[in-house]
Amino acid sequence: MDAQKITAKDVIPASRKLGRDDAVALASAAQKITVAKGKKILSFDGGRKVSREVLDNMLGPTGNLRAPTIVAGKQVIVGYNEGCYREILLK
Repeated sequence: MDAQKITAKDVIPASRKLGRDDAVALASAAQKITVAKGKKILSFDGGRKVSREVLDNMLGPTGNLRAPTIVAGKQVIVGYNEGCYREILLK
């Protein structure tokens, strides 16, 4: 992100665990949710009614929000995939 001169507004340290309630809040406020799991990219609609499938994909095996998680406007990106970041963040 430094190379593209993108800076984070807020950074939450890994020691602060974000759980299911945090994921619900993020997904409810978003219009679109993109989850990157390796090379697999999943897209979901956000909004008031968040499905269990969306939350299960946003959370890791420990039940915490997967990292990194980026909120860019009304879009939430969970997980890391460079191509996905380029497509969404560098529009």
